[in-house]
Amino acid sequence: MVQIKSALAGIPVSRAMATEFRTLSTDDTLSEAVEIVRTGMQQDLPVLENEQVVGILTRNELLAALTRMGQDTRIVDVMQREFQVADSHDMLEVAFSRLRSCACHTLPVVHSERLVGLLTMDNVGEFLRVQTALRATASSG
Repeated sequence: MVQIKSALAGIPVSRAMATEFRTLSTDDTLSEAVEIVRTGMQQDLPVLENEQVVGILTRNELLAALTRMGQDTRIVDVMQREFQVADSHDMLEVAFSRLRSCACHTLPVVHSERLVGLLTMDNVGEFLRVQTALRATASSG
């Protein structure tokens, strides 16, 4: 863990976040969320209202709500309203610690209160693998 934190020190979140993602609006329904999750692109979906993140719908919450309430249920009725975020200028080490401690899979990344990306453990892991490969190439060349 110390090595990971050291490798992430001084690097902004914007370098590791996913910039291609889908969102929901508060008026969307669970059936629309199902279509996005089926693509396999992302597990958790930020919910926007007036271009601001107002909630998160996780895959687990989606499945539970489908069972309890049905696919016509509005997102606003089942989304998490309390969630962690990261700023695109935050240091990756800090965001990684927040991601680990919040028991969440995804941190929405904002810049000037607008959603600009998503950060997951997968993003951080991929970033570290790429950095390791680049260092290996630089040291061998």
